[in-house]
Amino acid sequence: MATFDTTRTTYGSATASSRFFATISAAIATVVSWNDARVTRNALSGLTDRELEDIGLSRSDIDAVAENTMIR
Repeated sequence: MATFDTTRTTYGSATASSRFFATISAAIATVVSWNDARVTRNALSGLTDRELEDIGLSRSDIDAVAENTMIR
């Protein structure tokens, strides 16, 4: 007697939709990251040289801080 297992999922369609939503999620994360860097850059650019010195930064450090690439 033959039996059919009908409770398994279709893996191909789940993978395609997962990839689609992962791509959308990555795009949104990129935009959010860019906006965070922009806001940080604008806030630090608005400070005077004395204020930047008080927090241990110089004007040349602003881009590195905004992009989270500064190591101290």
